[in-house]
Amino acid sequence: MSKARDNILARLRARNAEKPPVDLDRGFNSPDWNRQQRIELFCKAMRSVRTEVHRVTAADWPEQLAKLVKEKQLKNLLYAPAGPLAEKIESAWRAGEELPELVTREVDVDGWKEELFFDIDAAITSTRSAIAEVGAMILWPTPEEPRTFSLVPTVHIAVVEADKLHNTFADAIANENWQDGMPTNALLISGPSKSADIEQTLAYGVHGPVELIVLLIE
Repeated sequence: MSKARDNILARLRARNAEKPPVDLDRGFNSPDWNRQQRIELFCKAMRSVRTEVHRVTAADWPEQLAKLVKEKQLKNLLYAPAGPLAEKIESAWRAGEELPELVTREVDVDGWKEELFFDIDAAITSTRSAIAEVGAMILWPTPEEPRTFSLVPTVHIAVVEADKLHNTFADAIANENWQDGMPTNALLISGPSKSADIEQTLAYGVHGPVELIVLLIE
């Protein structure tokens, strides 16, 4: 058995030795876009796939959030009380009236799966950054904001900082030094969930949120 294994390995090594090394330098040059151009491109791309984008400020986004969920008549909003958005969300809810219930569950999803899938109207998450070229958000889920927040509820609300907009996906990887440590799961989200059958009939919400709302902080 050992001799057979050695023969197989020898043939594989010989075959690999015949192949030239792979050249990973593809000479990629990032577009020369400024901040305002990135914002405009990101908004245009997101809206083209039926994403609702609201351009807000760092000061007023919680109030805009409260106004939106009230207008949409949501009955509740799932959020992370230990997440980066919690303090401002809670403050806005204390100041507001007739707002949806804020919901959180600091237990494993198996402990409240039925409620999550059938009783939660919307969830809000932060984002790591975003990509202007294709109109996509980058999410690195954490124990505080697990991926179920953005994948399960009917409405997903995401907060994006304009200062964290990259020109391209390659720029995001390079600028954020992804090689130094990746999460167990990373998400790129460019619009609400959609799927098409063999007749190309497009349906939304088949595998995730029906609505995607982006609060872009400028």
